[in-house]
Amino acid sequence: MKVAAVQMVSTPDRDENLAAAARLIDEAAAAGARLVSLPEYFCQFGWKETDKFQIAEAEGSGPIQDMLSAKARQHGLWLAGGSLPLKTPDPAKVTNTALLFNPQGQAVVRYDKLHLFSFQDGERSLDESRTMVAGQQCVVADTAVGRVGMSICYDLRFPELYRALGVVDLILVPSAFTETTGRAHWELLLRARAVENQCYVLAAAQGGMHANGRRTFGHSLLVDPWGEVVASLPLGEGVVLGDIDTERLQSVRRMVPALRHRRLRTPAELSS
Repeated sequence: MKVAAVQMVSTPDRDENLAAAARLIDEAAAAGARLVSLPEYFCQFGWKETDKFQIAEAEGSGPIQDMLSAKARQHGLWLAGGSLPLKTPDPAKVTNTALLFNPQGQAVVRYDKLHLFSFQDGERSLDESRTMVAGQQCVVADTAVGRVGMSICYDLRFPELYRALGVVDLILVPSAFTETTGRAHWELLLRARAVENQCYVLAAAQGGMHANGRRTFGHSLLVDPWGEVVASLPLGEGVVLGDIDTERLQSVRRMVPALRHRRLRTPAELSS
């Protein structure tokens, strides 16, 4: 079954980004995608960290969620909304949230980014914890393309999160990796997560120079359970397409039954 990762170079203008995302979702749907993922921060790449407060929505309402719901319903597909800011009781902080919409346009899964990114290279300093509240739990969803595990960007560096998801067919990693960290680690980590968890990994990325001067790495990918890159887009706006092959999944798991050979379990598994 075909899936798609949308790559964007989002701007500080929410409405401009929503129009671009809608157009790229249409393109993915026309190519036959049954699940589409947008990148992290698809709705805004602001001038400053606090700009997100101006577009933050309450869960269940607002122009960002309305567009995602309408597009999922229009095309009858599963739509992973990259990430968007949702309001919290603290007016000075939001969550970085991925919503998954079903083909009826209903948001059936909410995942709040667990690991908040910080980065210093001597020239710039980023720290998401200044404006965001971290999530508290991992999230999976059963979809038409299989069992899907949710994550966002910096989560990619924490393999215990993905193991805690259990056996999944597809992991989503909507991201906005910096040029520096992306060049060093992006593909390496995505392929590792696919191999470790013997599943497909779909990573929709921001990819290019943004108005605020930040450069993101791009290279949206679909990786198969053997760690092979099925499809990729280096930079710029576009759509990455590929198939989730159930037989490929089962073949890899039969050949190297690592998931069955595990000796250690997560706390969640031990308590169930």
